[in-house]
Amino acid sequence: MAADLEEKTDRYEGLLAEALDAASVAPPDGTPMYDAALECEEMASSYLEDGRHFRDDDDLVNALASFSYGHAWLDAGARIGLFDVPTEGHLFTV
Repeated sequence: MAADLEEKTDRYEGLLAEALDAASVAPPDGTPMYDAALECEEMASSYLEDGRHFRDDDDLVNALASFSYGHAWLDAGARIGLFDVPTEGHLFTV
């Protein structure tokens, strides 16, 4: 079971990092939606950092949760148009 948790945690970390790289802010600068996109991007990035901290402390459950929450921020933002994201592939559910 521990090996499954380790593998899944590593995989979700990679997915979140890849999704952060793939997403770009869609709304024009200076608009409320632009600010919302930056907040979502910051939340996702913070969850990535938190997850890495938890993993370094051998807390894989919280690391996995952090990576999952971070990806959810990006995915939700992509669905409502805050981010331009790839429509094909495994990173987003758009």
